[in-house]
Amino acid sequence: MTVVPVTSADIGGAEVSWFAALCSDDYQFLGVPDGDLRSSFEHCSDIVQKAEQLGFRNILCPSSYQVGQDTLSFVAGCAPITSKINLLAAIRCGEMQPIMLARTVATLDHMLKGRLTLNVISSDFPGEVADSAFRYKRSHEVVEILRQAWTRDTIDHEGEVYQFKGVSTEPARPYQQNGGPLLYFGGYSPDALELCGAQCDVHLMWPEKKEQLAERMKAVHARAEAHGRTLDYGLRVHMIVRDTEKEAREYADYIVSKLDDEYGKLIRERAHDSISLGVAHQARARELADQFGYIEPHLWTGIGRARSGCGAALVGSTDQILSELESYRKMGIRAFILSGYPHIDEAVHFGTKVLPQLTTASLPHVYGRVPLETPDTPLGNGVRR
Repeated sequence: MTVVPVTSADIGGAEVSWFAALCSDDYQFLGVPDGDLRSSFEHCSDIVQKAEQLGFRNILCPSSYQVGQDTLSFVAGCAPITSKINLLAAIRCGEMQPIMLARTVATLDHMLKGRLTLNVISSDFPGEVADSAFRYKRSHEVVEILRQAWTRDTIDHEGEVYQFKGVSTEPARPYQQNGGPLLYFGGYSPDALELCGAQCDVHLMWPEKKEQLAERMKAVHARAEAHGRTLDYGLRVHMIVRDTEKEAREYADYIVSKLDDEYGKLIRERAHDSISLGVAHQARARELADQFGYIEPHLWTGIGRARSGCGAALVGSTDQILSELESYRKMGIRAFILSGYPHIDEAVHFGTKVLPQLTTASLPHVYGRVPLETPDTPLGNGVRR
């Protein structure tokens, strides 16, 4: 039985996704910049295409103001070079006027024929240090406006941050029906939990001990239940899988063998989420780990020495990784967003050793969002007015 009720209780598998390193986050050795792994369109689109070739169902395209790429521009560039994989685009709420964001989303969703999913984020803008409560209030209003744009004829919103009345949703109608693109969200503060419980579809968590993940799921479910809703749950975690546990642990040691901890600290601190509550929990996990960096037998926190955000990896043999993923799935995890260093190499390891043995799904299809034919929207087959 799952820890809490989940929306996709009966799918028998999970959405297994990879990660596109848009924000200067690909290394052979953690903390040692490598020009061949820079966050260029060429390299990052290669990651996307390799993930699609291997059978991953979605790929997270993150957003951060550091050397790298604009997320929505990158996703648009990937539309004509992919045909099966979903793209999980991070949207920083407030970065774009919300009705224009709704139109941008609709454009991307039509370009991708319903393969767009969205990761809602609320961190500061460059040069901004905003109160957390305000940031989440702004995000809550943005998401509410998006949902109106995807489900109603007009947008009518009277909020503290935005006010709109009678704005037509015709230009913002997405390809996906029955609610539009799925919303994935990660956050730990009370305001974050309220936003997710009220508005979003998948709550994303960073790796911690399983009992702590269970407590987080219960806290989020309580907020969703208050709104008469259920959610699905996702785990964002790095991956090191080899034929044997010994080989996997040796590779974990290898990728941090040239890391200077002071430089690693600089890498962590340059991210816009570096002072978030979630990042603090990842730091606490490193403090609780054993002398080799393991907080559970196969959960290694060494990644977090040179990375803000998701700071731990599952490390083990094929069978051990399969067992770990199944234990998470039984808890109620229905979305796994994985990555590894270098991203293409580790995608191949996971994609050839583990992925073929998993039952996978596309959550937008599970939710009935993707129509069988092009919909009667203004950008689809609708009557031109």
